[in-house]
Amino acid sequence: MPSVPASSSETAAPAWRVVGTRPVRPDGVDKVTGRALYGADLSLPGMLTGRVLRSPLAHARIKKIDTSAARALPGVRAVVTSADLPRAADRIEDLGEGAINLRYLSDNLLAGEKVLYHGHAIAAVAATSASIAEQALALIRVDYEPLAPVMTVTEALKPDAPLLLADLHTDRMGQRDAAPSNVASHLRHERGKLEEGFRKAALIIDRRFRTETVHQGYIEPQAATAQVQADGQVTIWSSTQGIFAVRSQVAEVLGLPVSQIKVVPTEIGGGFGGKISVYLEPLAVLLSRHAGFLPVRLVMSRTEVLTSTGPTSGSDIRIRIGADAEGRLTAMQAELYYEAGAYPGSPVGAAAVVSFAPYACDTMRVDGYDVVVNRPRASAYRAPGGTNVAFAVESVIDELAESLDLDPIEMRLINAVREGDRRPDNLPLSKIGYVECLQALRQSDHYRTPLTGRHRGRGVACGYWGNWGGQSSATAVLNSDGSVGFNVASTDIGGSRASLAMQLAESLGIDYSQVKPRIGDTDSVSYNDVTGGSRTTFATGWAAYELGQKLSAELRQRLALLWEVPVDTVTRQGDGFAAGEKRVGFAEAARLACEDAPLMVSTTVHPKGYGAAFSVQCADVEVDPDTGKVTVLRYTIVQDAGKAVHPSYVEGQMQGGVAQGIGWALNEEYVYNEKGELLNGSLLDYRMPTACDLPMIDTVIVEVPNPGHPYGVRGVGEVNIIPPAGTLANAIHRATGVRLTALPMSPPRVLAALWDKSGYSPFA
Repeated sequence: MPSVPASSSETAAPAWRVVGTRPVRPDGVDKVTGRALYGADLSLPGMLTGRVLRSPLAHARIKKIDTSAARALPGVRAVVTSADLPRAADRIEDLGEGAINLRYLSDNLLAGEKVLYHGHAIAAVAATSASIAEQALALIRVDYEPLAPVMTVTEALKPDAPLLLADLHTDRMGQRDAAPSNVASHLRHERGKLEEGFRKAALIIDRRFRTETVHQGYIEPQAATAQVQADGQVTIWSSTQGIFAVRSQVAEVLGLPVSQIKVVPTEIGGGFGGKISVYLEPLAVLLSRHAGFLPVRLVMSRTEVLTSTGPTSGSDIRIRIGADAEGRLTAMQAELYYEAGAYPGSPVGAAAVVSFAPYACDTMRVDGYDVVVNRPRASAYRAPGGTNVAFAVESVIDELAESLDLDPIEMRLINAVREGDRRPDNLPLSKIGYVECLQALRQSDHYRTPLTGRHRGRGVACGYWGNWGGQSSATAVLNSDGSVGFNVASTDIGGSRASLAMQLAESLGIDYSQVKPRIGDTDSVSYNDVTGGSRTTFATGWAAYELGQKLSAELRQRLALLWEVPVDTVTRQGDGFAAGEKRVGFAEAARLACEDAPLMVSTTVHPKGYGAAFSVQCADVEVDPDTGKVTVLRYTIVQDAGKAVHPSYVEGQMQGGVAQGIGWALNEEYVYNEKGELLNGSLLDYRMPTACDLPMIDTVIVEVPNPGHPYGVRGVGEVNIIPPAGTLANAIHRATGVRLTALPMSPPRVLAALWDKSGYSPFA
């Protein structure tokens, strides 16, 4: 559905020439015709096929690995294990995907002394064909000593729980516990006197919630190809969200200088945070080195993606909130236990900030715990950690509103944060459009249309995401025909080639069609952070804006020399330049400026004013009381985008986030047996939503410009996955009277809750 822009800016928005239009994306034709090359499409002379042996056990000591039979198989060119990895430093580094101990990163690539999850990589082979590589894997003998798996927070916290990492000690806000533990860290955000705040409350709701592990569900599996040259130079082709992140991770775990590694991006079939960490790239480099410098390609199967790459965390959450008789919040408390998987690094830190961020309350406490369990190491997934905690908080806020007989939007308006209010970590919010989003939803056709029919309900929830700036670099080359070559290093996942080219065109005052964007490799473009954190259109857009300003300044300088006038008399005029009686269009200016020397400008930026994102959502559902199936009838999203550079792509990001959130809310989960084996490691059994499961999702774009960006841009890609679980939980409650406290709210769970409410027992 088309969006309905709603502006709350105090003055009329600028009349941009390009920003706010809907041009065709420059990579669209290649992708719809099949010409675009993805990671698995790469073919090089002499290329070998790689395969990875993975653990069938969730927790075990590795007593011995015998690869002799595999090495002797004709056609096998290389076999590697953890013994072929350099000993990684026991050091915390931020390699573009959050801080991680390098030793843990290395152990996750190839298991050393222990395997820590079903699917943990143990060895890799390279052979002249896929069938020979598969035969080689079957010939590798691994002697395991099985250990009891620890699969959940509850199990991990038991005093007698097996330790996953013998040297892991809890970091309690900078203080290290003496005894080893499965709890990697404990953080706290606090302000006000908590119990005093609860004493002021007329009503206190205290609930516990559980969410299961889910996967990002990108279409394209991980794929990487590497070739090591005889002189030690390494080239890697990777389906990744950040080529510089790949370079730094490979350099650290293999002990190589970054100058020796070139990473070339391929097109990427989705990532959502799951393609930041490396899984295959270092293995491909090792195999190429051991195979006589031949290129080696590794492509994961779908089962490998689900068992062996980083999903998001399952969690156990307690929320306690008090409110006075008018609905004003008096105290808020959260205890967040997030499963990190096999190694520390869950998104509990981000979750702690997201938790109560939409609400103005002077008294709150948030405790966050990072807990290791025998599951794959958690990775980012679109607003990491936010969906879990928002499901819990928004359910309690809705319960308070219902108990106090308040409209759910009114309850949120009473307590809504505004500019200058503080997040749970006490950082102040800059200019935001949260209140405007709530008001826009209240005035929407969806919310004002009565919902009728049995077993139907309407739910509302909201979400916050802080966004990120990061570092970006870009280069612009002026061509004599008036076109501009635009080189960036930001992976294009959701149409950023277009949104960045649009901002450069706007800055230059030229047509979008005159900008020719290209994504470069690590040797052709300066450093760039990953495409993640809702940063690309904002931060690399800043770089595009600065390029336009620099290129215009250079053109003015050259025209001033040609016209023999002071540079300050040369001004922009329409789509060209003027000085007195002299006037030229941009194309003619480019021709004149490039006659004597080429013209290229570059820039590197690290903008800080990325601005917060808020999304408010409303859903209508119908619940089948006989099966527990939830059908989503209607869905509306309202989001403050700051300024929608390309409204179609903003709408797509909004709808995509909600589609994933609906899947998370209603069906998606990792199902393990008592041995820690993943039982639903295929798309047949891991139930992601299809088009048949979703209604058309309506979008309303609110534009409250972000003062930290020249065009008012805010990141939009992540926040919309945060509210859906809470939105649907509240809708299900209004439809059935049942309040669910665990995700997913799948038919068996809904049916069990309905039976429990009615006192019916099908097995009695």
